[in-house]
Amino acid sequence: MQSWIMQHWVVLGAGSEMARPFLRRLAGEGASLFLAGRNLADLETLAQDLRLRGAAAAEVVAFDARDSAGYPALVARLAACEGVLNAASFVGAMPDQAAIDADPGLIAGVIADNFTGPATFLSLLAPVLEARGAGVVVGIGSVAGDRGRIGNYVYGAAKAGFATYLSGLRNRLGRRGVQVMTVKPGPVATRMTAGMTLPFMTTPEAVAEDIAQGIAKRRNVIYTARIWGPVMRVIRAIPEPIFKKLSI
Repeated sequence: MQSWIMQHWVVLGAGSEMARPFLRRLAGEGASLFLAGRNLADLETLAQDLRLRGAAAAEVVAFDARDSAGYPALVARLAACEGVLNAASFVGAMPDQAAIDADPGLIAGVIADNFTGPATFLSLLAPVLEARGAGVVVGIGSVAGDRGRIGNYVYGAAKAGFATYLSGLRNRLGRRGVQVMTVKPGPVATRMTAGMTLPFMTTPEAVAEDIAQGIAKRRNVIYTARIWGPVMRVIRAIPEPIFKKLSI
């Protein structure tokens, strides 16, 4: 990035465990940060820490993936900033599939948190990024979106929808000089995965490093840990009659 131009980042789901190491990196680079999320008290504490780490500014803003009423005002606030605008979405929720099977009413929230909420916000922000002809958009998808699996197919469907949205947004904004990168993590060691034994587990810090490298290399899609790229190619290639019999 061009260090002599002020970099502004709005980070949706800023309080998530995956977002925090990425935010610390941005603070160390002197970026101006907008921490968007639901738990404003927690985000205020995080903002104070990021200012101490070197952030030019760290402002807390309300963001609820299930309520888009406040999005236009936030986009207007961002549009008033001079410099390069960037956005990252770490928003997501992954209820147990069994809970969703027992109460399909949970599906709407899963879709909003993982897909329609961040997609709606990014769609409102897109014209601002187009007009400036610069910037980065980072969207957190999941390897779960690469193929529907019995253990988390509603979550996977939401992440698949978001990945397809980001692909189209990349096609649109890439023509105007804006990088749009889809990040597909496998299992990450957070509270969401606590107590689980999962293959190729990575850490939030490793995810942040992979995102930073992906931005620097102007990648379109990255997997983290990187081994998930070839793993998911194999899983996608399994014929459906065989895949239906597998418990993966």
